[in-house]
Amino acid sequence: MDIRFDGKRALVTGAGKGIGKAVAIRLAECGAEVIAVSRTHSDLEELEKCNNKIKTVLLDIGNWEKTKTTISDLEPIDLLVNNAAIAKDKEFGDLSEEEIDESYNINVKAIINITQILAKGMKERGQGGSIVNVSSIAAFRTAPTLGVYSSGKGAVDQLTRCMATEYGPHNIRVNSVNPTGVRTRMAAEYFEPDNELGKMFKERTPLKRLGEVDDIAYPILFLLSEYASLISGITLPIDGGLTNIF
Repeated sequence: MDIRFDGKRALVTGAGKGIGKAVAIRLAECGAEVIAVSRTHSDLEELEKCNNKIKTVLLDIGNWEKTKTTISDLEPIDLLVNNAAIAKDKEFGDLSEEEIDESYNINVKAIINITQILAKGMKERGQGGSIVNVSSIAAFRTAPTLGVYSSGKGAVDQLTRCMATEYGPHNIRVNSVNPTGVRTRMAAEYFEPDNELGKMFKERTPLKRLGEVDDIAYPILFLLSEYASLISGITLPIDGGLTNIF
């Protein structure tokens, strides 16, 4: 299977590190013209060193109005990966309104904001498109301190189903992937040898390991591609079988 995106323009959020960085690089390798969005300048500089054909855009997608203006100027886009997210591990009782707003602004509202702008263009051009939202197994299962993050990812899954329903008649497919813990800066602690939660996840996972960024990037490429032309509205666990365990 040779996945190619020649002639396609792709936008990836949270592309400065982790899963988003891997997706941006792999999309470019497959021939797409890639626009990588991140709010961290140093991360974008590092990405440009990895592949100087990738166009980078410095943007905090948690800012609704700034995001509308910036994303609108990047049209046309054929492929969208809503990857950007933040996680704040805090128990209920210690959460501030500011922390809750920041999480939902980036993890949920930005997906609505960006998708409705770019999907409108896809509809008007009449060529269809493909969108992948990066969710989490935290949408299915949760743990203490992950209440706000998990609820946001649950919203991402439902947004995926709703968007797939509304955009389907325009040949715009919308899917989500739901990774387990992946070796990124956000989840680095789970890979430390003495991290009890990380060890528990690995022990309970049938494949006995957590994820690497390409474990997630390649399924995203498949869902974006024409090989997945009849797949829309799914939430795909990429978790080594962990969510099969109760």
